[in-house]
Amino acid sequence: MKILRKAIETRSETRAAKLQGKRVGFVPTMGALHEGHISLIRAAKSQSNFVVASIFVNPTQFGPTEDLAKYPRPFEADRQKLEAERVDLLFAPSVEEMYPPDAGTLVTAEGITDRLDGRSRPGHFRGVTTIVAKLFHIIEPDVAFFGQKDAAQAAIIKRMVRDLMFSVEIVIAPIVRESDGLALSSRNAYLSPAERKQATVLSRALREVEKRYRDGERSSAKLIETAREVFAGELSVHLDYIEIVDRDTLEPLSEAQAGSLVAVAAFAGTTRLIDNLMLR
Repeated sequence: MKILRKAIETRSETRAAKLQGKRVGFVPTMGALHEGHISLIRAAKSQSNFVVASIFVNPTQFGPTEDLAKYPRPFEADRQKLEAERVDLLFAPSVEEMYPPDAGTLVTAEGITDRLDGRSRPGHFRGVTTIVAKLFHIIEPDVAFFGQKDAAQAAIIKRMVRDLMFSVEIVIAPIVRESDGLALSSRNAYLSPAERKQATVLSRALREVEKRYRDGERSSAKLIETAREVFAGELSVHLDYIEIVDRDTLEPLSEAQAGSLVAVAAFAGTTRLIDNLMLR
């Protein structure tokens, strides 16, 4: 696996691969890799023949009170995991490479980034769309892979790709969970053993909503109340939001239907976690 730090060198490598007739698959990450990330790498391996991963802890998507400074950065362990999966190229730039001192251009997807996490974390998705746009320009992938756990991010990136006419296919891979239902996340490392157990309330609440939907309930208000009742039994976990929305626009729905997104965010201790499912 080749490791590159400079945008110009990375673009040269991916263009050379394309000239050889290879299909470039791209998996952007912030490192601290877990099985969820590895599932994206494997999806990329199955759908392309030149796989690029990036590791970059993007400062513009963190708020002033969020965990940028303590965000895990186990680069050597991440490198070993990517090499084991036979990734072709790792792009691991510095902050200065991605954001020169006089940089002032940001990418915003209007009308969608103030929903779900965008409402709870103002400016977060502007940071996401800006860095993903930069990475797409540098790597020029044929196909890029994102996880369903970040469902709002996935919807926003799809909107950006459509609006800015990026020539890249977006693939959204399923959530990878622990045996007890907890969605894999780099932030799970922050949880104490007690918080780790309490955090399963997110997936338990979602499963209860899904069960009630399958039993015939369609009122979003009643389904959300079902989830709130589950959270009421886990007082140590603070609910940020639970919403039922259109999976593409993220607009709230008064009536749930097949394909609706049920999204939740909550704090276990000081750690903010997200999860979701689509109703079937």
